[in-house]
Amino acid sequence: MRYISTRGQAPALSFEEVVLTGMASDGGLYVPEAVPQLSHEDLADMAGCSYAEIAFRVMKPYVGGEIDDDTFREIVRDAYATFSHDAVVPLNQLDANHFLLELFHGPTLAFKDVALQLLGRLLDHFLQKRGERAVIMGATSGDTGSAAIEGCRHCDNLDIFILHPHQRVSEVQRRQMTTVLADNVFNVAIEGNFDDAQAMVKASFADQGFLNGTRLVAVNSINWARIMAQIVYYVASAVALGAPHRKVSFCVPSANFGNVFAGYMAYRMGLPVERFVIATNANDILHRTLADNDFSKQELVATLAPSMDIVVSSNFERLLFEAYQRDGAAVAELLERFQDEPSALAEAPLARLREMFASHSIDDATILEVIREAHHRTQEILDPHTATGYRAAERQRGDASVPMVTLATAHPAKFAEAVVKAGFPGVPLPPHMDDLLEREERYTVLPAELAEVQRFVAEQRR
Repeated sequence: MRYISTRGQAPALSFEEVVLTGMASDGGLYVPEAVPQLSHEDLADMAGCSYAEIAFRVMKPYVGGEIDDDTFREIVRDAYATFSHDAVVPLNQLDANHFLLELFHGPTLAFKDVALQLLGRLLDHFLQKRGERAVIMGATSGDTGSAAIEGCRHCDNLDIFILHPHQRVSEVQRRQMTTVLADNVFNVAIEGNFDDAQAMVKASFADQGFLNGTRLVAVNSINWARIMAQIVYYVASAVALGAPHRKVSFCVPSANFGNVFAGYMAYRMGLPVERFVIATNANDILHRTLADNDFSKQELVATLAPSMDIVVSSNFERLLFEAYQRDGAAVAELLERFQDEPSALAEAPLARLREMFASHSIDDATILEVIREAHHRTQEILDPHTATGYRAAERQRGDASVPMVTLATAHPAKFAEAVVKAGFPGVPLPPHMDDLLEREERYTVLPAELAEVQRFVAEQRR
């Protein structure tokens, strides 16, 4: 298995190289050169299998034999042994044909754990094999940072630096990062927004000279291994609901688009999917693009669903690459124009996207309304991000006979402020986190200046 860049100018890489590289040298994102296929029989044979076994079968073709089967199985088993539910990602029925896929049973109570518990182990495996150390540098709007830290805190060959927007993530999200006092963990609060932090991470990957030869590794969703791991829960949930003998639809709360793109890859592999519904908050570039062909930046809006407060959806580039029939030059030209002016997709690529994707956007007032409504109808308390999905799934459902799976991306206790605003007394943290708000914190506040951040990383790494 080889991997190519969405902009067409970077060399093709192996799986190991892609995991250790992250972003392509031409500024693009890596995708598989060919999409492996799951036959009708392959999918049917997964019925009744454990999540770890389904994960091994789905991901094995992407690894391309670069890790022997016994070792890869052990890595996968270890990654998902950290989850508190035996099903790893259980399905919860909401009504006759609407299901919640609970992705929050990992160590940090968010869907990012599904990929990052695996990615940390993959990175440590490859670095140990090579006799190398590396620096992880990532930006988070809330959940990626804590999941990355939990996935990498025990890795012998990694130092991890996570940038989050100062005072723009929830207290629980911040403390899940800043109370990890391991020697290889460094938290940086950037005096700016998520996009400022993301831009500095991207700039650091483009020019890594400040590290004097030490490898810089990405753990956000530009890293292909993150997407690969997320493909699995689409397959596992669809098989549990009758695939490949029936189609399934998915509704995904969306910001950086990696989660939805993983679902699209499952579809490309052969999973029978009727449609994907993209749910957004007021930061709605994905919805505006699909509904009105308005592919333009707008001012960031701070919302009750802060993990979705993103102006630029970086993983959307991977889907654009497919929509433009893998024309890297056309994608590069579109994204270069997008940086400076309002843009629009060409007619044919937009039509291709609309064949499989619908979208819906809701504001803060509606998020609170949905949290109350969903509890009244199902006795479930939804976090604000999942609430956007719940409403979008109902508004864009399509064929009611097709099961709709809404992805529950975080435990409601992570966003107690929104739950309280909706009229509830709050949601207790699970027992392993019940003292989180009393734990000692450690983090550094820095201005949104690239030189300052790079100097800090270079000086603090071990």
